Amino acid sequence: MANPFVHVELMTTDLTRAKAFYSALFDWQLEEIPGMDYTLIKVGEGTGGGMMRTPGPEVPSSWLAYVQVDNAVTTTEKARSLGATIRREVTEIPGIGWFSVITDPTGATLAFWQMHSTSYNS
Repeated sequence: MANPFVHVELMTTDLTRAKAFYSALFDWQLEEIPGMDYTLIKVGEGTGGGMMRTPGPEVPSSWLAYVQVDNAVTTTEKARSLGATIRREVTEIPGIGWFSVITDPTGATLAFWQMHSTSYNS
């Protein structure tokens, strides 16, 4: 399948409470990433994700889905040309990959993800 959902991320105002809730609700394994204030969600089979604090107390808790793309720059620019608002320009996570966040013309937010193993400029 082209462009599958590959990651789902929770940005939350209360990370401790979210971790307790979701680890009790589901059989998820949570793994802290040292030095990043980020928790990986390992689900076994299927799409995993992560959890982190919202960037500020005024930002509500929400889930964000990531779609795999071959080229984050090209896809972000195509989304812009189709009427999307770019919430976060393409950003590198060193050694891992690149992502961007858009809001589509209907108001829904989505993220794009390009693995580091593919060329950034391809």
